[in-house]
Amino acid sequence: MSQGIPRKLRYAFLFQAALGSLGIVLAVTFAFSAALSVLIDARLHAQAAESWSLVERSPDALLPETDEVSAYFVAAGRPAAAVPSALRDLPPGRHFEAAGRREVLVEERPEGRLVLSMRFTHARQVLWMVGIALMIGGIVAIHLVSWYTYRTTRRLVAPVSWLAEEVSRWEPEDADTTALVPARIPGLVGREVEQLSGALRSLASRVQSFVQRERDFTRDASHELRTPLTVIRVASDMLLADGAIPDRSQRSLQRIQRASRDMEAVIEAFLILAREEDVELPGEAFDVREVVLEEVEKVTPLLQDKPVELRVTGSATPELDAPPRVLGVMLGNLLSNACIFTESGVIEVEISDDRVEVRDTGIGMSPEVLQRVYDPFYRVDPFRAGGKGMGLSIVRRLGERFGWAVTLDSQPGQGTVATIRFG
Repeated sequence: MSQGIPRKLRYAFLFQAALGSLGIVLAVTFAFSAALSVLIDARLHAQAAESWSLVERSPDALLPETDEVSAYFVAAGRPAAAVPSALRDLPPGRHFEAAGRREVLVEERPEGRLVLSMRFTHARQVLWMVGIALMIGGIVAIHLVSWYTYRTTRRLVAPVSWLAEEVSRWEPEDADTTALVPARIPGLVGREVEQLSGALRSLASRVQSFVQRERDFTRDASHELRTPLTVIRVASDMLLADGAIPDRSQRSLQRIQRASRDMEAVIEAFLILAREEDVELPGEAFDVREVVLEEVEKVTPLLQDKPVELRVTGSATPELDAPPRVLGVMLGNLLSNACIFTESGVIEVEISDDRVEVRDTGIGMSPEVLQRVYDPFYRVDPFRAGGKGMGLSIVRRLGERFGWAVTLDSQPGQGTVATIRFG
């Protein structure tokens, strides 16, 4: 429990204790300062009243003169020679003599001027000792309450933290749900924790079921879909080998063969996307140029009766280690889109050492369309003949799976540049 909620709770309670301690120090300091000021003021005025009463009885009466209290009376019109020089020119009111650490009160009446100087060192010490004791007691109380509250809260969140750690170690296909029974959960297990534990166990069971279902589908689809395609391809090969087949029928058979090969490539792409990302994918070293030329040949019939030139440029011959049909599916989708949405001009496929670019002079796309063009089933022109809006979504997902970045740069009415950047 060194991370997550416990750590945040620890910091929260430490901050609470520090803030409470600071509040106690400030509150006690302010309160005792105010109390000390009130007490000193009361004591000064009481002593001044006593001194005035002595003066009223006899102007020459002896006023207090001790280490703690010094009183001086100057009759009206007489010099203040008896008053210390530091106190002679003080205006009426209360003052503090920093040199002697004494409180001074100056009062004037028609009879004369009274200067009273008192030292409150002992009173200050006693009062502040009491204040410090209260500070320490309050701080200790705050820390004890915070520590007890933290311990209680820590016991309350311990089950949640433990559940989080257990779930973080789960594998989708092998989640140990028996560890989440309430009897094995540490800390205070309440009704909410029991509900959370039950929900996690139910979720784990469903996830395991989903994973198993996906694996079964991938295994069955790999076999069941490829088998009829293999039969179609072998049968078409045998028919093409028969010299008695008319030319028109041979062209139809060739289209069947191309369609079956395209379907095999699409099936393989879907099966690759259905596999988990940590499963190593089968691959082989292949020449990118050969795949480009093959895909260009496949889409050439789409440009019949269109004044569009389809050409391959670039002298680079890059090689990749991956399933070649994956790149074929990606290029096939990009080239098909270029052929469908280009009515005149040029479609150029440029091969570089680190990328393949497909440029066209078609209708282009606006920024709003570019933001949605990778969404499944989204089509730029729903009324135009073509695919179902899945092509670019498949292209991007395949590129992400193999680390090939796919980007589109397009301007309405000027065309589109689609780039597959390798590694």
